[in-house]
Amino acid sequence: MMLNQAKMVMKLKKAQKELAREVVEVEAGDGAVTVQVTGELKLKKVTIDPDQVDLDDIAELERWIEIAVRDAMGKAQELAAEKMKPLMGGLGNLGL
Repeated sequence: MMLNQAKMVMKLKKAQKELAREVVEVEAGDGAVTVQVTGELKLKKVTIDPDQVDLDDIAELERWIEIAVRDAMGKAQELAAEKMKPLMGGLGNLGL
């Protein structure tokens, strides 16, 4: 039983490392804002195309950033859930 638990812990750690390498990229405002989030739900990068931004309408830029971050986080959560789903059945054996 201890061996099964150790294997499950190793699989979980491997999945977490894989998620750290996965990157989800989302655009908003027709490409004005691009956001990258890792599978660990960490914000990696925000890119703003200055040619598509109206400095007189900062509220619009703020909305695009909000939309891009929200959507990227959502997609990263889906990715993490998908990757972890096969391992969730074994968690009961760990007493978690």
